[in-house]
This record gives sequence, structure tokens and C-alpha cells, in this order.
Amino acid sequence: MIDPIQQHLLEEVAQLHEVPEGAYNIRANGKKAGRNTTANIDIVSKTDKDGIDIIIKPGTKNESVHIPVVLSESGLTDLVYNDFFIGDNCDVTIVAGCGIHNCGVQNSQHDGIHTFHVGKNARVRYVERHYGEGDGSGENIMNPTTVVELDEGSYMEMETTQIKGVDSTVRVTRATLGPDATLIIHEKVMTHGKQHAKSDFTVDLNGAGCHTNVISRSVARDQSKQVFLARINGNAPCYGHSECDAIIMDQGVVSAIPEVTANCLDAQLVHEAAIGKIAGEQLTKLMTLGLTEKEAEEQIVNGFLK
Repeated sequence: MIDPIQQHLLEEVAQLHEVPEGAYNIRANGKKAGRNTTANIDIVSKTDKDGIDIIIKPGTKNESVHIPVVLSESGLTDLVYNDFFIGDNCDVTIVAGCGIHNCGVQNSQHDGIHTFHVGKNARVRYVERHYGEGDGSGENIMNPTTVVELDEGSYMEMETTQIKGVDSTVRVTRATLGPDATLIIHEKVMTHGKQHAKSDFTVDLNGAGCHTNVISRSVARDQSKQVFLARINGNAPCYGHSECDAIIMDQGVVSAIPEVTANCLDAQLVHEAAIGKIAGEQLTKLMTLGLTEKEAEEQIVNGFLK
């Protein structure tokens, strides 16, 4: 059974206000809280460790899978392994994410290791949100690892968001692309207080004609710290681009470390990074419309992370 606190967390991380249509697996406080499969999507519990296998039949179109995790017990440490097997010629949406409600003195932690095996000419949209709350002194800790293997002609778009309440996170993404495969990553991060967030991307462009675009937008407030590390290795005729665009406020710190390596004469690799404070003229313009300085800052930050 899902209690009201857990239901609120599900709404925050997966926009679930009721039982979703299609396939889903809901995990609450380290245990299965609900599951549904369809004719084309099967979800099977692992027998050797905590986690599930999600098997999507070739040719599956316009279906979705929701696999959110919620923690509402202080002091709980949760580790889960989820493997996605996406057949050839699929077109599916996968919604994941973790929400933690911690009102205790102990740390609460969730580490999720997701591996995607994406078949030929398949299309996948993957949405992942992280959210934390609670008035306890214990920390909310999340360390997601995502491993992506894209077969020939496949396409995957990742949207990852962390905008509130996560005290410490290390997000690791490793991807390998085959011929004519495409991986698009959009990351949004906001930290405040003394929070720390690290994003660590490595993309190996192994197939001729493959392409990646890694884009991060972030805001660091108060005394929080962020690190953005993006490695793109061009091992074939390919195109790779990484971009970090960050706003620092108060005593916030952001480090952007782009790394591109061309191991093929026809690899085209580009990296960009821009870090700075909110422009004074932006604040002034909004304040002339009647907003306070704080309200103007919020409007700019919200627009930047949209």
C-alpha cells in the first residue's frame, strides 16, 4: 500500500497522481509496492540481486513504462539493479526517478544502476527525476548509474532533472554507440545549502555516423558545489558535442570539465562551457515591471531550467 507521503513523492518524481496506464513497477522503502505488465512489456524480478528486468518486445510502439522509487523511512539504504531489453524497431517512453522523504537523523540513500540494451532502429525517451524533502537532520543521498548500449540506427533521448532536496549525488552515465545511433542528453540540476552534485558522463562513439549531444543546465545557490565532467571519445566517423551552461549565486561553485578525444580522422567533436552570475540588466528589467530582486531572480532561474 502507498501512504500519502509516498503518493506525494510519486507525484514529484513521476507525475503519477493515480495508477499509470501501461506497464509499471513501483518500489517503496526497498520493496515492491505495485506492478503491471502488458502484452508487449514484461517486468521480471531478478533472482540474484534486488532489481528487475524490463523486456520490451520488438516493434512495440507508443507504450510506456514507469519504474519510480520512493523512500519514506529515515536511515534506509536501497540499492537496485534494473536492466532494460528494448527490441528492434520499438518506440517507447520510460519514466524513472527517486523521491526521498527524510524526517529523521539518519541518512537515507538510494543507488540505482540502470542498464539499457537498445535494439536496432529503436527509439527510447527516458525521463528521470530526483527529489528530496523532510525536516530531519539526516541527508538525502542518491547515486544513479546509467549504462547505455545503442545498436545500429537506434535513438535515445535522456531527460534527467534534480532541482530540490538532494544533499549529495554522483550521477554516472556510460554510453556506447553503434553505427548511425544517436544519444541526446538533457540534464537540469539545481543545488542549494551545502549540497554537492557531480555529473560524470562518458560517451564512446564507436559506429560510423553516430552522434551525441550532452547538454547540462545548472544553478548553484548558497554554498553548494557542482562538478560537470563530460568525456566524448570519437572512435569512428562521428559527431559529438557537449555543453555546460551554469548560473552561480551567493557562494555557489561550479566546475565544468569537458574532455574530447578524437581517435579517428573523421571524428568531429565540440565542447562548450559557460558559467556566470545572473546579468544585472536582466534583474533590472524585471524589477521595473514590479518584481522584487528575489522574485526577479526566481523568474530568471525558473526560465533558465525550463
